[in-house]
Amino acid sequence: QVQLVESGGGSVQAGGPLRLSCEASGLPYNVNCMGWFREALGKERERVAHMYTGVINREGESTYYADSVKGRFTISRDNAKNTLYLQMNMLKPEDTAMYYCAAGAFIGDTCAPGFWGQGTQVTVSS
Repeated sequence: QVQLVESGGGSVQAGGPLRLSCEASGLPYNVNCMGWFREALGKERERVAHMYTGVINREGESTYYADSVKGRFTISRDNAKNTLYLQMNMLKPEDTAMYYCAAGAFIGDTCAPGFWGQGTQVTVSS
């Protein structure tokens, strides 16, 4: 059974940091990417960042960030802990959203999610 459990969300003032965590278990062998998506109230879910998590060394070239978070957010993983992170710095009110962890497989240069977490709320006040 696949489980993606997010944590680390909360309320923060603009300019502050937060770090989201996603602990994964039960992922099938063909999962080779993980990422973060977010959904703000009244808006469509958007891709924030993704990275390659497979065995063959493709790291770096397959890491994606949305333009709106480049230079402020960093995606990373700890293989020993089966955990994906999203370090968010210099947060802005427009970063307020429910953040979802996802796991899937690359189709071309895009990580296509097949599994989702339940989400963790991030609220940034001005």
